[in-house]
Amino acid sequence: MNTISYTNLAKMCAFVEERALTRQSDRTAQLRREADAAGNTQSSAAQADLLALLVRLTHSSSVIAIGTGAVIESERIVDALGGRGQLTAVDSSPEGIAAVRRLFNTLDEDTQTTLRAVNASADVFLERLNAGAYQLIVVSGDPANYAPAFAQAPRLLDDGGMIVFTDVMAMEGTDANGGMLNPADRSAKAVAMRELLDTVESDERFDATLTPVGTGMLLALRR
Repeated sequence: MNTISYTNLAKMCAFVEERALTRQSDRTAQLRREADAAGNTQSSAAQADLLALLVRLTHSSSVIAIGTGAVIESERIVDALGGRGQLTAVDSSPEGIAAVRRLFNTLDEDTQTTLRAVNASADVFLERLNAGAYQLIVVSGDPANYAPAFAQAPRLLDDGGMIVFTDVMAMEGTDANGGMLNPADRSAKAVAMRELLDTVESDERFDATLTPVGTGMLLALRR
């Protein structure tokens, strides 16, 4: 690929993101403005769109979202569940789980989906959950969330279930220095994502693909 091609790819990503932003519902747009004003910058709108689609494609009724300061993604997942099932939001930070609980309070009267917010670390909480009871796991945020979530995924997911990792390019952290795109970036997230990518793609229990949506999403489907 030449320089023009790479420039066009960057323009394409910007177009896709802008398109997704213009298609947001009024409620989603308001939630994004409130989160940004509170200093809780939200992830890509295109990423949230893809997660909502994956909820539908996997016919999910039980979803786990880990690292859930991303209120937009949680809101879109709840919307995609269509009033069915349960969303379990797990966050080790008091600020992150408080943001999700505020969201759940807002959504509670508008959905029959059961909303459960848990202030705990992924490595401690996930091992308590029932095996084979979930169709989708979404992992974001702290680098410590990723490896424990994948370790539990074969047990937690039912056949055909999926685990999705966001920010796999490790570009969102405050200490990021180019993320995976910069071999010299030795931040905790970049180091963890390099290891995660190799681990997931080599695991024969999953079919995996890396996609450039948002700051990189790794999708792994349980065989």
